[in-house]
Amino acid sequence: MVQEYQSPVRVYKYPFELIMAAYVRRFPKCSLIPVFVDSEIISQTPNEDGSVIVTKRRCTIDVEAPRLLKRIAGVDYLYFIQKNTLNRRDRTLHIEVRNETFSNRVIVFECCSYSVHPENQDWTCFEQSASLDIKSFFGFESTAEKLAMKQYASNINKGKEIIEYYLRELEEEGITYIPRWTPPVESSSVAGRPWLPPPSTARAIPVSSGNDGPPGREPGCPTELVAGSPDDKLDADYIRRYLGDLTPLQESCLIRLRQWLQETHKGKIPKDQHVLRFLRARDFNIDKSREFLCQSLTWRKQHQVDFLLDSWDSPQLLQDYFTGGWHHHDRDGRPLYVLRLGQMDTKGLVRALGEEVLLRQVLTIIEEGLRRCEENTRVFGRPISCWTCLVDLEGLNMRHLWRPGVKALLRIIEVVEANYPETLGRLLIVRAPRVFPVLWTLVSPLIDENTRKKFLVYAGNDYQGPGGLVDYIDREIIPDFLRGESMCDIPEGGMVPKSLYRTAEELESEEHCLLTDSIYKSANIFKGAPYEMLIEITEASSVITWDFDVSKGDVIFNIYHSKRAPQPQKKDTLAAHGITSLGAFNAQLIDKSWVLGQDYSMVEKALPCREGESVQGSHITRWPGFYILQWRFHSSAACAASSLPRVDDVLASLQVSSHKCKIMYYTEVLASHDFRGSMTSLESCQSGFSQLSAATTSSSQSHASSTISR
Repeated sequence: MVQEYQSPVRVYKYPFELIMAAYVRRFPKCSLIPVFVDSEIISQTPNEDGSVIVTKRRCTIDVEAPRLLKRIAGVDYLYFIQKNTLNRRDRTLHIEVRNETFSNRVIVFECCSYSVHPENQDWTCFEQSASLDIKSFFGFESTAEKLAMKQYASNINKGKEIIEYYLRELEEEGITYIPRWTPPVESSSVAGRPWLPPPSTARAIPVSSGNDGPPGREPGCPTELVAGSPDDKLDADYIRRYLGDLTPLQESCLIRLRQWLQETHKGKIPKDQHVLRFLRARDFNIDKSREFLCQSLTWRKQHQVDFLLDSWDSPQLLQDYFTGGWHHHDRDGRPLYVLRLGQMDTKGLVRALGEEVLLRQVLTIIEEGLRRCEENTRVFGRPISCWTCLVDLEGLNMRHLWRPGVKALLRIIEVVEANYPETLGRLLIVRAPRVFPVLWTLVSPLIDENTRKKFLVYAGNDYQGPGGLVDYIDREIIPDFLRGESMCDIPEGGMVPKSLYRTAEELESEEHCLLTDSIYKSANIFKGAPYEMLIEITEASSVITWDFDVSKGDVIFNIYHSKRAPQPQKKDTLAAHGITSLGAFNAQLIDKSWVLGQDYSMVEKALPCREGESVQGSHITRWPGFYILQWRFHSSAACAASSLPRVDDVLASLQVSSHKCKIMYYTEVLASHDFRGSMTSLESCQSGFSQLSAATTSSSQSHASSTISR
């Protein structure tokens, strides 16, 4: 499980040298961050003239974690290696942090930087990005991640407070100005600058607990996962540089939607730029944007899209025959993607690879485009949230209108439109042949109206004159095959050998398999027909874990235990109520004749879950037998206090679909021998993990404990 963090820029309206003077006063200990125990300098190396100093430190962190988790891990302190590169000539400080403790189980990497504001040399910017990858943590991966998110959020404003605290301390001492570094005349001594402490007093950046996400971070800097307060985050500099022009109403909509995400999607809040795309796609209608975004976030989690760039290995066949690639940027600084669609054997690619591979390729291109937009935002110093696509249709003919190929294209467009709104800035179509109107008639109905307005089509050689490509792309960047001056390293395509084609049976089996290799499953819950899942436990003290998102409606979550195996009911319980149009029904595991307390028992207190919530938890079993995880429909009347109004409440009350909820879930059973000798008692587990949860319960029948974090 990987969590990535990207903070917006924090602007300090003080010179870089003064910020550095405040910064070094935080080390080796900082009373404002008690979890940071100490640090020691491993090495400190200046260059010849003393302008660049590389310092490595070993930082000690006091783990703020439940007692049980400490005992399982076998440590009381965590250690991190921090590398600071101070460039006094360029006025930058670059910080890299990696964990030393549990490095084979948990991978923490962070990059932070202090630099001069691009438009005001007397201001200082702070940026931070980090990743947390918990590969294995004694079976408590989800718990450790939630703990990290909670503590990460709890320290979110400390960094700003600490810098401001030491700035005030400097001011009280009469230090309000520190001159910039200049090359020494005779000496290259590092100690020549008044604001750089000698090695014996150098201190490490305060960091959080080892499970608190990446250490060495600027705690006051909001992240993409745990946002700060609106006043703290949406300052004028941040909006201007990263979001663009927003009206007060639009900014208010962004803040409201982000706050709602904070309440219901703990630890999973996307970047403001991403949220803003969905708001713009729905004309800043809060209800519509919320529904649109939540569906996409569920899709991303279900299919692990966040890890696509790292996990997707493009087949060699695609590398040879897929005629597209990134090529510089347009006049507005947007990344430019060039696609020679007319030279691509779409039929051959579909027959040889199938829709699944082509969709993954397209999603990888889009994810790469988003990453390039972020890079260009930093390079050009202005918000760049979309890219330009240049499509060359020379060679397009009726071969490209092969029905399965068009079908694959339509399905890909449908997925892209549902999850990547407002990411295409402009589509330039050149050398469109006569057959193009036929293809456009087929695909245009699936393309959003706002997106269609961004299409510019040039027939023949019309793109070469005024109003053509030179209006959008610098002449020296126009590809050579379009009579431009830039060599474009894109495969020329060609016909895919028929010997590589897959059989019709193989293609048919994948007809409805787009991105189905998910660890999560989906389930529908109807009113009067709960969804139930059976788990057989053969060894006591096993651990049942779960992770589910409520994507539609409100549900009640229960866990039951029975000594005998339930038999699914064969009768269609929905048909008994005359509801026959809903399709497949949920087979009931708990027989209606069973008596609670005799035939089966409840081992957890019922947990109400609202639409949009993400729930994780675990249950330590006391007895072998059969455990039933149950999700049942919850009346909307109990959820009237939702922070945002529901959509079409009146109409929904008159429709059968209003009696349907939807969840996406993942469960796993951890064997008891993985924990034998680690747990002193079930009670200690309950008391320890209760810190993580807004709702922690225990059963008097089983004395088991459950951790439910939202």
